[in-house]
Amino acid sequence: MSETRIREEICRLGRSLFERGLTPGSSGNISVKLDDGGWLVTPTNASLGFLDPARMSRLDAGGRLVSGDAPTKEVPLHTALYQTRMAARAIVHLHSTHSVALSMLPEIDPRAALPPMTPYYLMKCGQTALVPYYRPGDPAVADAIKGLAGKYSSVLLANHGPVVSGDTLEAAVFAMEELEETARLYLLLRGLNPRYLSPAQVEDLVKVFGLELPEHHHD
Repeated sequence: MSETRIREEICRLGRSLFERGLTPGSSGNISVKLDDGGWLVTPTNASLGFLDPARMSRLDAGGRLVSGDAPTKEVPLHTALYQTRMAARAIVHLHSTHSVALSMLPEIDPRAALPPMTPYYLMKCGQTALVPYYRPGDPAVADAIKGLAGKYSSVLLANHGPVVSGDTLEAAVFAMEELEETARLYLLLRGLNPRYLSPAQVEDLVKVFGLELPEHHHD
C-alpha cells in the first residue's frame, strides 16, 4: 500500500472509531509502520474523527519528526511496541469506555486481563496484559511495554485505555473492536458466574488457528 493510501486509511478508520464513540474528543492515536522503517502517526491534540492526511506526523526510523504536525505524546508507547513486537505494522490506542473500565477493576490479572470468553477474542487479541498506571506520555510506559517482551499484541494501560498492534492497520482496528466488545461482555456478566471456554476448548483454538498465547497459569 502506498504512503498516500496509508494516510487515507488512517483517516478513514480513525473517523469510523470516533463516530462510533470508541474514543472521545482528541483522545486516542494511530500509527502505521512504513517500508523505509519510518512511520506515520496521528498528531498531538488531533481528533480521530477529523484527521487530515496531509498533516499526519511522518517520523523516521529513530522516531524523529520528518514532516507534518507535531506527533502524539504517546510516541514512546508506540516505539516500545514496534521494538518488541516485530510482527507489528500498525498500532491503535483508544480511550474506549469498557476497556478503560476493565483496567480499573481490582480483580484483573495483569497477565490475562480477560478470561477466555469467546473464540474471536482469543483469535484476534490473544491474551491482554495490564500495565500499571503511568501519566499519558510518560517515557516510563515504554519500559513497562518492553517488560512484556513482545508476547502481547493487546495491552491495557491502567486507568487510561487499550493499545493493540496488528500486522495491518485494519487488523489492529478489528482486534481493538473485539477487545472493547469482550470488555463490555465481561462487565455485563460480572458477578453472574458465566461459563468461559474450557482449557480443552482454548487448546483446540490454539491448534486449529495456530494461536500464540503467552503462557498463563490460573492460580
